[in-house]
Amino acid sequence: MRDLRALPKAHLHIHLEGAMRPATLRETAAEAGVEVPPIRGFGNFSAFSGMYVAACHTLTSPDALARLTREVIEDSARDGAVWIEPAIYLPHHNALLGPSEEVLDIILGAAADAAGANDIGVGVIVAADRTLDPADSVEQALLAAKYADRGVVGFGLANDEEGHPPEPFAEAFAIAREAGLLSVPHAGELAGPASVRGALDALGANRVQHGVRAVEDPELVRRLADSPVCLDVCPTSNVLLSVVPDIAAHPLPALLEAGVRCSLNADDPLLFGPNLLEEYELVRTSMGLDDAMLARVATCSIDGSGAPEEVKRKARAGIAAWLAS
Repeated sequence: MRDLRALPKAHLHIHLEGAMRPATLRETAAEAGVEVPPIRGFGNFSAFSGMYVAACHTLTSPDALARLTREVIEDSARDGAVWIEPAIYLPHHNALLGPSEEVLDIILGAAADAAGANDIGVGVIVAADRTLDPADSVEQALLAAKYADRGVVGFGLANDEEGHPPEPFAEAFAIAREAGLLSVPHAGELAGPASVRGALDALGANRVQHGVRAVEDPELVRRLADSPVCLDVCPTSNVLLSVVPDIAAHPLPALLEAGVRCSLNADDPLLFGPNLLEEYELVRTSMGLDDAMLARVATCSIDGSGAPEEVKRKARAGIAAWLAS
């Protein structure tokens, strides 16, 4: 059986604070003088969101944020990733760490250090919050565009889809795309196929974070299969947030069989448990994906990333060598 750690892959759907190591959470909470927030026991998105924000509030110094950034990158490199795109909604940290531009500078500096130390490429995704006025998303897009040649590679849209469709955020995503950034909104997780169609039509999505509920609409599945759009799928997250009842019911195999491009990702390991390598192992053992299919998933992650072409070329060669071994 081939070693999945040795399979070159990209980690494309990972929220920076949600990927904090549990030990780091305890230490940053102690340094901040706050109670350690619980990291398990939720069963819905509202409970999950509250815990996520609580984890953000333990990051009270630039050193803590830089440490988090370095460790998240180290963890993906350990799992065999050659490229990672951590996402962040910068205003989460304005009250404790200053203006968004300063927060982003801390992250990008730490990311560059970790990339060099761990032989991995890094591109940051700046995210907007879909539960806020779309004017805020325009502000985030303008900042992301300013950093388009300084380490930011994509623009995202996160938080609860229910009642917050993609269409009102078209202006922000047009700004980001004009700057050459990838469009990587969340869709098709808590809301159904209409959310995915909105992400494609209104936001020009290059990738869809989650997107798994597209499977409910055969016509949409055919559209995705005929396009270069990649779904950044997170199986464990989908089970724990009740998007699917259990791993056996997960639509990833059906989407792949239909020809839809999919990557595998951990979403928020602090809250859900598995990291990138464990997600690959999970779909091998619980979904029966063979190594040829896992190599295809890894290739989709590389092709859909914002990595430089040389990184992609080397990774594709590595995937071919892994499969031939």
